[in-house]
Amino acid sequence: MKADKNQGILLLPAGALFIFLLALPLVLAGVESFREFTPGRIGSVGGAPLTLASYAELLHPVYIQYFALTYALSFISSIVAILVAFPIAYYISRRSTPTVRKGVIFITVGLLFLSHLVRIYAIELTFGSTGMFAPLLTALGISMNSREYIYFMIVAGLLQYSIPMSMLILIGTIQNLNPRLLEASQSLGTSAFRSHVNITIPLCVRGIVSVFLVSMTMGISAFAIPWILGRGRVLFVSNLIYSRFNEVANFPSGAAISVIMIILCVVMIYIVSRVATLADRS
Repeated sequence: MKADKNQGILLLPAGALFIFLLALPLVLAGVESFREFTPGRIGSVGGAPLTLASYAELLHPVYIQYFALTYALSFISSIVAILVAFPIAYYISRRSTPTVRKGVIFITVGLLFLSHLVRIYAIELTFGSTGMFAPLLTALGISMNSREYIYFMIVAGLLQYSIPMSMLILIGTIQNLNPRLLEASQSLGTSAFRSHVNITIPLCVRGIVSVFLVSMTMGISAFAIPWILGRGRVLFVSNLIYSRFNEVANFPSGAAISVIMIILCVVMIYIVSRVATLADRS
């Protein structure tokens, strides 16, 4: 009984930080989203009645396009990250020597510490209008000012973060698998490809789901990548929130967009986790 009481006391600092640094700001943002906004005024109108005007405004097709584009590009980058990271992670976990494994993990972790802006401008210098591939792209008739090419640039920027993170997660997942299961399947005459499809991938579902959710979260919340690589023509919801708070001073609108983003993320996590649970049971 005394031990449980001591453990509760130890949790008080963490609980206080959680309440004051995360829960309370989110509650205040939720309340702010129901406030009334007057053009020319910074923030909401104090003492005004609560309203759903900020949420009704989000039903406009322009805002829906912002959300659709953000989630679409984040989804594409997440799928590509899984397709690229899984074979690499499997090779590192099962085929490489311990020295190679440690070296790859060291380099991968080191990439995560690389400056955010350095990565973004590396993409710009590589694939941008003055990049090393610019003459080749021009010769192929690919317009580097088209929206489709800007989408590619943003996805490439997102992959610089999602691929290393996906590799680290999947390496741990694959290392926990029993290799004898795959060997037993192949000893019964099943091809290596079918064995991977029927055994390796199903047993890695939890890890793949974790990778997808992490990559989606990183993509949805990306700010600098669409801000710089989007060239002002393609912006994510996070850029829209920044604009509402800092450029227009429409705090209720920015708060409403933030609340909708949180709700959509929670729904996405629930659906993906539920699908993964059903797939795991089957």
